Amino acid sequence: QVQLVESGGGLVQAGGSLRLSCAASGRTFSSYAMGWFRQAPGKEREFVAAIRSSGDITYYAGSVKGRFTISRDNAKNTVYLQMNSLKPDDTAVYYCAARSGPDASQFGYKSWGQGTQVTVSS
Repeated sequence: QVQLVESGGGLVQAGGSLRLSCAASGRTFSSYAMGWFRQAPGKEREFVAAIRSSGDITYYAGSVKGRFTISRDNAKNTVYLQMNSLKPDDTAVYYCAARSGPDASQFGYKSWGQGTQVTVSS
């Protein structure tokens, strides 16, 4: 299991940007595919983005494609989510998650962080 801690959430106006970070513990971070998910009040958790263990392949939900960018630095055991052109509908608690194996996917995540709140005002 890998331990995950998110940071970087906050309050931003519509059209603004935020960068979320997720720091992972353990020596095997580079063997995990990583993902970002979000959960808005009263809604189910939904997939946002995923990145292959090597960082060369990414995968996005349609609602964020072109606005959000997932990246990772395996030397720093950290995955990022750069969020641009934010909308009020992006308001949610954002979670990072780790998936055993190299392949980016929206399924199969077993380790989760505690979440960080992102609020976008109109």
